[in-house]
Order: sequence, then structure tokens, then C-alpha cells
Amino acid sequence: MAGMKLPNGERADLGVKLEDYVQNPLHREGQHKAHVFASVLGITLDNAQVLRNALLDAAVSSDNVGPRGNNGFGSVYVLRFPLATAQGAATVLSAWIIRHGEDFPRLTTCYIV
Repeated sequence: MAGMKLPNGERADLGVKLEDYVQNPLHREGQHKAHVFASVLGITLDNAQVLRNALLDAAVSSDNVGPRGNNGFGSVYVLRFPLATAQGAATVLSAWIIRHGEDFPRLTTCYIV
């Protein structure tokens, strides 16, 4: 719901999800996301820091988080945010999980919607 923030967003963990999956043009599933980020926003592995910074900023500042319940591994949240680059602008959907026994969100995926 609008008005909700990502719990402990200031401690958000992106892990290697961007490099190994979302921005990896060779990943069996992630390659499609990588292609869209490159074609729409000009974001590739070479400048993935742009997306990394935007995700971390949104995790802290966005109040447009939607809880999606518990998937058996933890509490799932979806956060949409606008992202503009010199090449274009789009809405990015990011999905996060706070695993059972943890108190910080981990990125599970992100893509342009």
C-alpha cells in the first residue's frame, strides 16, 4: 500500500543479484532483463552502479512498498520506483524478502515495468 516503507530499508542487501542475474546478458533467465535495462535506460554491467544506487535509494526513501505476504521463506515486498537516465526513463519494479530469522531486506529481482 502507498505510504508504507520497506522495513529496515537502510540495511537493504543487493548481494550479487544484479551482476549474476538481472544485469547478466548471459544468464538463461536474467538475459532478458539485462537487454531491457540496456535498451531502455542504457544500464549494463559496465554502469550497473546506476541501478545499484537507485535500488538502495528507493529501499530507504520510497513509501510505495506493497507487502505480498509470506512465501514460506520470509516476508515478501514489492517496491516500484521511477528511474531516469540520459537514455530514457522507466518504472522499475523491485522485489525484496526479509527471511525468517533476519531483519533486513534482500533483493530477489528487479525489472522494468
